[in-house]
Formats: sequence, C-alpha cells, structure tokens
Amino acid sequence: MDNDEPLEDETKDETETELAAQSSDDMLYCEAEAPTTVVKEKPTWEDSETDLEIEDTERSFTTGQRELYLEACKLVGVVPVSYFIRNMEEPYMNLSHHGLGPMGTKAIAIALVSNTAIIGLELEDNCIMEEGVLSLVEMLHENYYLQELNISDNDLGLEGAKIIADFLQRSISSLWKLKLSALNVGLQSLDLSWNHFHIQGAMALCSGLRTNVTLKKLNLSMNGFGNEGAQALGEVLKLNSCLTHVDVSGNDISNEGASKLSRGLEYNETLQELKLFLNPITMDGAVLLILSIKRNPKSKMEELDISNVLVTEQFTKTLDGVYAVHPQLNVLYDTVKSLSGKKQALSLRTKPMKLIQSYVDQHKIRIVDFFKSLNPTGAMEMPVGEFRRAMIQQNKVPLNRNQVGELIKKLEEPKGMVNFSSLL
Repeated sequence: MDNDEPLEDETKDETETELAAQSSDDMLYCEAEAPTTVVKEKPTWEDSETDLEIEDTERSFTTGQRELYLEACKLVGVVPVSYFIRNMEEPYMNLSHHGLGPMGTKAIAIALVSNTAIIGLELEDNCIMEEGVLSLVEMLHENYYLQELNISDNDLGLEGAKIIADFLQRSISSLWKLKLSALNVGLQSLDLSWNHFHIQGAMALCSGLRTNVTLKKLNLSMNGFGNEGAQALGEVLKLNSCLTHVDVSGNDISNEGASKLSRGLEYNETLQELKLFLNPITMDGAVLLILSIKRNPKSKMEELDISNVLVTEQFTKTLDGVYAVHPQLNVLYDTVKSLSGKKQALSLRTKPMKLIQSYVDQHKIRIVDFFKSLNPTGAMEMPVGEFRRAMIQQNKVPLNRNQVGELIKKLEEPKGMVNFSSLL
C-alpha cells in the first residue's frame, strides 16, 4: 500500500486514540506535566480571553480540525470521541448520551471555536454541569455558525442556569434555538427581561414552565409578547404550584390579555406578586384581575402592580370588597384626583410610626414588643403578606393601607420579610 493513502476505516478509531495519547513536538500545548495535575483558576465567561483560545492563534486555524480536537482532548485529559471526528464536516452533530462530562464538553467546545460546518449540536444527557456550560458559552462568543443547541438533562444546576441566563441577555451569537428540558432542576430565579422574544418565545418558555417544580421568581418584562403570551402564562398559572413572583411589565398586554391572566389567578395558590406595569390595561381589565383574586379563596397574592392604570372611586369600592377577603393583598394603581383623595392625603400626614410610638408610650411597652405581638410565633421577622394582614386587622393603632405600606418599606428586607430588629 502507498504510504500516502489514508488508513482503512476499521483502524481509524484505534489510530485516533493512539494519536491523542502520544507525545509530539508538533503539538500546540506544553506537555511537561500531566493535565490532571494542573490547577487553573476557574474563568468567568465575561473575560475577554478564555481558556478555549489556543495560544498560537494563527496555527489553530491552519491546523486540521481533527488534530485540533485530538490536542484538545490531550489537554483536558479525555479520550476522543470517534463519532465526533468522523462527522466534523456534517451540518448536524448528535452527541447525546455520550457521557462527555464537563471536560469532554470542553474539548468539543475548543474544536468548535473555529468550526464552520456544524450548525446544529445535540448534547442531551452528558452530565456537562456548570463547567461544561461555561465552555459552551465561551465557544458561542467566537463561533457564528452554530444555530441550534440542545443541552437538556445535563445537571446544569443553579450556577449553570445563571450562566445561560446571562448569556441570553448579552449574547450577539447566531444561536436562535436553545433547548433546555425541565429536567434541569434547581433554578429558582430567572431574569429574561429586555430580550424581545415576543410571542413564540413566550409560548415556548411557558411550555417548559408547565412542569417546572423549582422556579419561584420569573422576570419577563419588556419582551412584547402580547395577549397570546399572556394567555400562555395564564394557562401556566392554572397548573404551576411553585412560582411566587412574576413580572410581565411592558409586554403590550391589553384587557384581553388581562382576562387570560385572570383565569389563571382564579386557580393559582402560590403566586404572591404579579407586576403588570406599563401595559395598555384599562380599569375594565383591572377589575377582572382583582375579582379573579377575590374568587380564589386559596390565593396567596400580596401585591398586584397595575400602577399605570387610572381608576375611579367605583374601582376602589370594589377593591375594598376584595381586601375584605384577602387582607394581605396590596394593589398599586393610579387614581383620579378628587376630594376624597385630598382627605386621604391629609390622613397620611401623620406618620404611622408616630402613631404606634404614641400607643406604646401610653401603654409603657417597647415598640418592638408591639410588632412581635402581631406575629403568632413571636419571632423578630415575618412575611410581608402576613404582616400586612396583621396590621390591617389589629385594632390597637388604626392605620390605612397606605400607612401600612409605608411601614413595610421601612421594615422590609430583600427576601420578602419584615424585620423588627432595626427597632431595638
């Protein structure tokens, strides 16, 4: 056989493994120490230079894709995947269930930095974890050919999910399809605001939220997904038993969308805060929302933000009926200036803490003991909703809702609790 002819297919895999293990002066990386003994500080993907970059940039582009991948495997200490080598020039690469792990994923990512053939990559069920996600995100900042990526069922964890969320907010890559299955559990807070993913993106996201059992806080503000997206979210609220805070401000949701959301609020038993600020909702839509909460005896709603909606005195009377059923609820809205409004403003001139201080001085008790008496557990802190309910229902120091709201601003902590320790 001529020495210049390629090796037969049956010996290809074996030869590739041998090439990955052997020492060569032509390799791009220093081989003085075994890769497993090198301890590197974990990079952050925001860095302008990443450890996916080859030191000799010009040589990395002239080196064949096969050799680049083999050297990457040698660098991180993993066995090359022969299927990847054989299909590096194909548009779609399926590496699902290959047991890559974070280091195997890193080797793949290094090879893909300069790959211009692969536009679709399947990496489902490879236990890539946080470090593997970091490598992929670094690669996506350099590769402008990859368009579809599936990293479902990969033990991403909270940190991995944060990396992805941050990438989605800032990315200028060509990626347009990213698949994350609900099996990537652990994520509790997700901010996807200002991403302009519109209707299809909202519906895809809501499809995943139907079975999610960990996400508590979701920010989808400023995405313009309209009434169709609101309908999808309303269906999620009917089924979801985990979400506590949802922000859909600035999404072009009208009364029609408010009606769809209200149907979800009639059944939801966990949501505490819903922000609908900067949506074209009128008082009619606002009435639908508050009445849906009233009809739900198990509602945990504590705050509904419709603060750009101008309402009349009739709305406030309807709202009083809702408050009677759910005293923990606080609705933020705009109101027509009227005589009753002026009277209300006058009543607010007396600061709530001054009224409470007067009461405790008269009864010769500490102010902190007054607040602790509102808590059934006698603890120094309590959830905001329970505190609002207790303050409104107590008859020692009569306060209106605005005064109670002022107290909450003074005592609230970021985790949604009011703490009396500052009063000691």
